[in-house]
Amino acid sequence: MNRFLINEMIVWKNSEKRKPLLIQGARQVGKTWIMKEFGKREFEQVVYLNFESSSRLRDLFTVDFNIERIITVIEIETSQKITPENTLLIFDEIQEAAKGLTALKYFYEQAPEYYLVSAGSLLGVSMQKNNSFPVGKVDFKQLYPMSFSEFLENLDHKNLVQQIQNKDWKVLDSFHEKLIELLRLYYFIGGMPEVVANYIENKNLETTRTLQKKLLIGYENDFGKYAPNEIVPKIKLVWNFLISQLAKENKKFIYGQIKNGARAKDFEAAINWLVDAGLVLKVNRIEKPTLPLNAYADYDAFKLFFIDIGLLNAVANLDQKILLEKNAILSEFKGALSEQYVCQELTIHHQLFYWSSSNTAEIDFIIQNKNEVVPIEVKAEENLKSKSLKVFVEKFENQSAIRTSMSKFRKEDWLTNIPLYAINGIFK
Repeated sequence: MNRFLINEMIVWKNSEKRKPLLIQGARQVGKTWIMKEFGKREFEQVVYLNFESSSRLRDLFTVDFNIERIITVIEIETSQKITPENTLLIFDEIQEAAKGLTALKYFYEQAPEYYLVSAGSLLGVSMQKNNSFPVGKVDFKQLYPMSFSEFLENLDHKNLVQQIQNKDWKVLDSFHEKLIELLRLYYFIGGMPEVVANYIENKNLETTRTLQKKLLIGYENDFGKYAPNEIVPKIKLVWNFLISQLAKENKKFIYGQIKNGARAKDFEAAINWLVDAGLVLKVNRIEKPTLPLNAYADYDAFKLFFIDIGLLNAVANLDQKILLEKNAILSEFKGALSEQYVCQELTIHHQLFYWSSSNTAEIDFIIQNKNEVVPIEVKAEENLKSKSLKVFVEKFENQSAIRTSMSKFRKEDWLTNIPLYAINGIFK
């Protein structure tokens, strides 16, 4: 398997201003694997600690933050001699260690020579609770499910990935139908590493669905295990409601549709927990498409998406035979799957927003790309009418407009059509 984040981790390793690296991401997106694989490729030795599986290690930092003592304890615990210049230290599930996050500050200040990578499945949740988080003392990386390009590369289509990255539209046009077929497959399988690895080995979509269901059950079990008891029922309500909300033409999250009479205060904590746990992607509305976009965000209006399109597919119980019907999978739920897909792809590199007006015009996604505001309209198939995009461009005199669809690359006077399979790399 290969993950593109490893390249960023190599840059981190070679940086003179390196700080302890903290990898965030939901459970099962491959954080443990990527840390170990990075260590295997780039270091002579890897020293791995899992604070969830060892009760003794959880008190490692409670005595003091003396790095010499901490290293000595680790050496005794692992029976490995640690040499800073060629050893990668991995602190997995660091949120389970008392004062574990705080300890990263002291590694940065007292022992910057150590290569230290840490991760935790519920770091987003833990960081909200931890008042002594070492702000400015840690480098961050976010790990998501595999993008479509990562999916292609692991299916031995590295040359196609290269052409997408190069934006070589003439070459891509020759493989357009093949890429659409592979995209449909990705819609079904998604990017959860265990699911992708199993498909590569067995080419069995029934097993794929079984694994997806297993992951969903695991996430639901986490609600009761890690979330505050008082919001667990509300978390389950939000989680189960997502599929029906995404199926609607207007995907703005409406509290009252979960439960009659419900208001923001009733479900705000539950939604925040899901977002902090990395299980849900949140896209806020902007009132005015002006830089910087986050200064004009309306945090009371938002859309929610799943962590992974394959899991959305599993929740919807879409049958695998849909893959054999041209474009059928892309038109289910009025484009919900395509919007979910684009949300995932863009979230890897951008903070997302959306825009809507009172006269029913809506732009699916708005991003800030360097010094430009870029509106992006998602089309599930090849219906290329873009009324809302036209309204937006005329209203705000916008210079860059993107429509992403099943059609090939095409540049028109006022917009550019990007194939769905290439949307991830278009703004790099």
